Amino acid sequence: MIELPIVKQLKEELQKVDKELRIDVPKELRKAAAHGDFRENSEYEAAKQRQSFLQARVAHLTARVNMLVSLKLDNIPKDAIGFGSRIHLEDLNSGEQVVYELVTPEEVDARNGKISVSSPIGKALLNKAVGDEVTINLPVAVKEYAVTELYTLHDLFFRKADK
Repeated sequence: MIELPIVKQLKEELQKVDKELRIDVPKELRKAAAHGDFRENSEYEAAKQRQSFLQARVAHLTARVNMLVSLKLDNIPKDAIGFGSRIHLEDLNSGEQVVYELVTPEEVDARNGKISVSSPIGKALLNKAVGDEVTINLPVAVKEYAVTELYTLHDLFFRKADK
């Protein structure tokens, strides 16, 4: 079964966090407990806080992996903008070219054009196709773009996997 790259990354992080939670933190707790009185033991308290954080992180990562694995990739459009698409836009006022990629929240990197599907720009672009015009209401201005090129998740990911 083909797996999205983000799922692999999240699983790798989950393994690291789980190892720290099961192996490293218990060692720290035993070492700190050896110092005695827990009420004034800052090492023990720090290890307990780290343990709580890691437990929450494991739960979050597990939920995200399960959600992404259960995504029905066949429901993502093959000819319109959806999750995983790389979109080339032309600003209708300035002629400036911009490229966005719609990604999961874990992958967002606005400086490099990776934006969330649920962001204002992402929402405005959903289900648009090459040749469509889109108006995006941003906090600082209203932008009007034309979709000039579109590469869907299926184009970018699955065709690579077939080769």
